[in-house]
This record gives sequence, C-alpha cells and structure tokens, in this order.
Amino acid sequence: MRRWLLWLPFVAFVLLFAVVTFGLKAPADRTIKSAMVGKPLPDFALAGIVPGKPGLSSGDFAPGKPRLLNVFASWCLPCIAEAPQLMALKQAGVEIDAVAVRDTTPALQEFLARNGDPYARIGDDKQSRVQLSIGSSGVPETFLIDAQGKIIEQHIGDIRADEVPDILAKLRAAQ
Repeated sequence: MRRWLLWLPFVAFVLLFAVVTFGLKAPADRTIKSAMVGKPLPDFALAGIVPGKPGLSSGDFAPGKPRLLNVFASWCLPCIAEAPQLMALKQAGVEIDAVAVRDTTPALQEFLARNGDPYARIGDDKQSRVQLSIGSSGVPETFLIDAQGKIIEQHIGDIRADEVPDILAKLRAAQ
C-alpha cells in the first residue's frame, strides 16, 4: 500500500501536465460575440469629437445604403494596423462611421492625421455606453450595417488586407 502512495505525486504531476498541454494546444474560444447581430441598431446619439466632422446617431443608419460602423480608439495599437484597410474600403466607395471609445479630441486628431481618416462621422463615446449597447467588447470591432439599419455581421479585431474583398462582397449583398 505504501508503494502506491509514493507514486501518487508523480501520477498527479503527469495528469496535471497532460491537462495543461491539452489546454495550450486547443485553447477555448473566448471571443465574445454580439447578441445584437441580426437586430436593428439600438437608439443612440453621440456628439462629434473631431471639429468639422459630425457626431453619430442611430438615425444616421435609417434606410439608406449598407455601411460599416467601426469601434476604435486612438490609443489602440490594432486600430493603427487596420487603418490602411479602412482607407482601402473608403476608396472602394464604402461609407464608414465610427464610435471613438474613451478618447480625446487632440489624440484623435493626431491619430487621423498620422493614419488617415476614412470616417464620414465620428461619435464620442466617453463612457462606452454605445459600444456596450451594440455588443462590442473591445477595440477595434467593425459592424456591417445593412440598408435598413440592422446589424448583419460583427468583425472582431483589426481588419486584415485579405479580408477586404470579403467585406466588400458582404456589403454589396446587404443592399
């Protein structure tokens, strides 16, 4: 009986090692998807944060044409990485509106001057209320809004160059 007790710590270590190894090889998907996909944008109105550029409200998404709603911040490094893709989408004729999360006017002006300005409107979401109401849990996130003002897709993280054609196709299909 005592021989088994001597091996018990070793067996426990091997089991723990196996569990950790499995967890590292196949981590759980911890992505938080918006429950708002498939639903109309909630009512909101945000003041502008950049002089000369209008703020943003849910009324701006009333029946019209499909567009993107980008949730971003000047302090967000992945937002810098996605800036060229947003500029490419703008050049392709996509209307892009934005929610600036917990940001300041000077920081945003510097960000836009350095990385380009693809936005038609930018709303100031100081308390992250709109960000949370549309189901965004971080920055950057981009929502595809159809012609009726309904959220049809959520893109979590920065948009990569190879994803631009797919986004354009989805916007065309959302007419």
